[in-house]
Amino acid sequence: MRKDERKASGPKGVYRVRNWRDYNAGLIARGDVTMWIDEGVLTQVSEAGSTRRGRPRVYSGAAIQMLLGLKQVFHLPLRAVQGFAHRMRKLAYPGLPVPNYTQLSRRAQTLKVALTAQCPHEPMHLVIDRTGMKVYGVGEWKVRKHGWSKRRTWRKVHLAMDANTGQICAALMTHQDEADGEVLPDLLDQIPADVMIDTIGGDGAYGTRPCHARIAARGASPSIPPREGAKPWPDRTPGAAWRNAAIAAIEGSSRREWKQATGYHRRSLAETLVYRLKVLTGSSMWARATGSQATEVSIRAGVLNR
Repeated sequence: MRKDERKASGPKGVYRVRNWRDYNAGLIARGDVTMWIDEGVLTQVSEAGSTRRGRPRVYSGAAIQMLLGLKQVFHLPLRAVQGFAHRMRKLAYPGLPVPNYTQLSRRAQTLKVALTAQCPHEPMHLVIDRTGMKVYGVGEWKVRKHGWSKRRTWRKVHLAMDANTGQICAALMTHQDEADGEVLPDLLDQIPADVMIDTIGGDGAYGTRPCHARIAARGASPSIPPREGAKPWPDRTPGAAWRNAAIAAIEGSSRREWKQATGYHRRSLAETLVYRLKVLTGSSMWARATGSQATEVSIRAGVLNR
C-alpha cells in the first residue's frame, strides 16, 4: 500500500493519572530497600576446585557478584561500593567480606554470573531481541559538534526472555559487528537442556538456516517472519515446513494478518525489556575491559530478574 493511500491516524490519546493514591504509594515504595544476604556470602572461604596458581582466593564469586549488583542498582563507582559495603558491615553484617575496589575490578573480568531466573512449570515462550550499549569513549559534545567518528564503537546486548514469566533466561554481550543470527545458539546454550521451550520468537534477522536448524534441534517452533520476497526451502531443510507454510499464509492474506494469527506480536515484550534495561540500569557501560563488560551485562540482567 502506498503511503499516500494510507488512512490518516487519529489523534493521540491523553493519559492522565487518576489514582493518585496508588501512584504516590508506588513511587514511595521505590525507596523501600530491604537487604537480605545469604549466609554463604558472609563466609570468607576460598573457592573449591580452583586450579589457578598463586594465593587462593579469599572472596567467593557470590560475594563479588553481590557487590557488583549493588553497584548497578545504586549507580555507584567501585570505590563507593567499597565504602557502602563497609557501612553495611558496621551496621548489620559483621561477617560481610569487603574486598578492595581493585580486587572488584579484577575479579569482574573473569566472573561467571549465574542468572537467578525462576524455573517455569510450563513450556517457555522465548522472545529474543538485542540492543546497543555505549562504551567509554568520545563524549556527546564532540558528537554534536563534529559528528560521528569512524572509530565509534559500542557493544551489542542480546537478551532472551520468557514471555510467560517476564524472566531473563539468557544474556550475552558481543561486538558490534557480530550478526544477530550467529548469537542464537549461544543464547540457547545458557538455558538448561531439560527446560522445555515451546516457541522462540524473533525478528527477521533470526530467519537464517542455522537458526532454524538450532530451533528445530531444541524441539521448539519458530515465530520468525520470512523476509520480503522469500522463497520456499527444500523439504529436507530443518524448519522448512514451518517457514514454507508461513510464506504461503502471507501470500494468501498479508503479513499483518499472519502476525496477528500466529501471535508474533508477543515479541514486543522483548522490546519493553530493552527499554527497562536502559532506563533502570543506564544506556552506557561503566567497564572498559571486554570481560568486565560481559560481566556487567549479566549482572544487569540478574538485577532485572529480581
